[in-house]
Amino acid sequence: MFLLDRSPTWPAWRHLGLLLTLVAALGSGTPAHAKGAADELNTVALTALPREVQHTHSLVLSGGPFPYGKDGVVFGNREKQLPAKNRGFYREYTVKTPGERSRGAQRLVCGGVPPTSPEVCYYTADHYASFKRIVQ
Repeated sequence: MFLLDRSPTWPAWRHLGLLLTLVAALGSGTPAHAKGAADELNTVALTALPREVQHTHSLVLSGGPFPYGKDGVVFGNREKQLPAKNRGFYREYTVKTPGERSRGAQRLVCGGVPPTSPEVCYYTADHYASFKRIVQ
């Protein structure tokens, strides 16, 4: 194996350098589902989000009424993009997308009890593929 070559043309210190370079090129080895850890999520100010998101957020705080029957249902976090919590902690809400006839891909996912006073809310524009934690 070339890493064990001890010839004078390949000094031992270069083995370590090559090994470190290979390890760095392979990455950290962190599984994709672990990238949903709270400290790695992007944050965004509520005021920087589209007004439709802000409107849905205000509906959450007031307890509705919500435009879609599925609004307020438990969000299972099956994608493991959000920090792990007990089932029932997260609830999802549809964010209307202008010009979209269906519910669209935008959602607000809020967690906490009671739902009208969430501990945390997240916005996804791509139907749970990625999230941004909302800060106020």
